[in-house]
Amino acid sequence: MRKVLIAALLIISVVVVNAKESDTKTKTNDTENTATMLLSGSIADELSGESLVGVEVKIEGTDLKTYTDFDGNFSFQNVKPGEYKLVANYISYEKKSEVLKVDSKGNDIKIKLQSSN
Repeated sequence: MRKVLIAALLIISVVVVNAKESDTKTKTNDTENTATMLLSGSIADELSGESLVGVEVKIEGTDLKTYTDFDGNFSFQNVKPGEYKLVANYISYEKKSEVLKVDSKGNDIKIKLQSSN
């Protein structure tokens, strides 16, 4: 009886270890297939060229939103490759939309906003 119990425990432990290895390989393959990119850029005034601080930048159709820093720079991390509509909105400036393609060739965008005055 003792030999049967030991054999059963051995078989169960081998099955559990193999299941964990299989699950780990599947997660690794999923991660490799969903590469993400960094999307970054800067926003400035169209006439003066001065960097604009606090501009709301959104990727339309997603929940991704950020604001420009003190140098007018913004960035989105973990963006999947594809085509997106980027929307920049700032007080006293006209809202600007740009369609762009996110890929591995580099995604540094320069946006100029026009004053609404």
